[in-house]
Amino acid sequence: MKKVAVIGIVGNSVFLPVENFHVGGETVEAQSVHFELGGKGFNQAVAAARYGVETSFLAAVGTDSYDSVKAYLEKENIQATLAKKRENTAFAAIITDKKGNNRVTVYQGAQLSENDVELFENAIKNADILLLNNEVTETVNVKAIEIAKRYGVKVILNPAPARKTCEYILQNVDLFTPNEHETLGLENKQNVVITLGGAGCLIKSTNTKIPPIRVNAVDTTGAGDTFNGILAACLSENADMEQAVQTAIIGSGLSVTRKYAVSSIPTKKEIGAYIKKA
Repeated sequence: MKKVAVIGIVGNSVFLPVENFHVGGETVEAQSVHFELGGKGFNQAVAAARYGVETSFLAAVGTDSYDSVKAYLEKENIQATLAKKRENTAFAAIITDKKGNNRVTVYQGAQLSENDVELFENAIKNADILLLNNEVTETVNVKAIEIAKRYGVKVILNPAPARKTCEYILQNVDLFTPNEHETLGLENKQNVVITLGGAGCLIKSTNTKIPPIRVNAVDTTGAGDTFNGILAACLSENADMEQAVQTAIIGSGLSVTRKYAVSSIPTKKEIGAYIKKA
């Protein structure tokens, strides 16, 4: 079985659907409330695992959520390395309007250190793809990339949230997957796949634009994470870039037809059924 290793944060999330977003100091009434685990790396790991590849995940958690996070990852067949911290686990509030657009506020909570990455060395060593994002510190990502390079493991960086990227990362990441607002510092790079939301994706190396699938969006939360997890899974299976991007677009497209984030991530079987029907 092909293997993907993911590093990121995991935390508790609360979803609050509203008619329209706040204006100024306005108070808006939510139509319901829903709690689930989330975080970029967490969502990406679940997406890769549901696509059917062997998935490992490194994150920091507080004692407040250690048992529940571990149990959920085990249920998803994800091999978890959880660094227990004294701080509370990360927390996110996601507000979604009637058009499916969202606004997210995050409390970072328990954080990984460079030393924690060493606990994950065997998982990186045995992976085909290491998937990273910017919800952890740059020093954590650099440490992980150093280990991946030592063992010849390919690295994907989803540079979200956007921040300035150091030269070491620019030179040692195999593939960057920004959205159109996260391309700072990547202007001269060709190893880039740009996600364009409702407009699909651009594979920069071949200047190939892959169109989206037509869906009625209900909630876009986690769509980018779904895309990245499935993309990493496909590339671990040696799919060519265009095929991998097309599959990831289908997966993320299906995810926005459902509410919430991790709950919306499709399985490989569901993606296959869509492809067959299409």
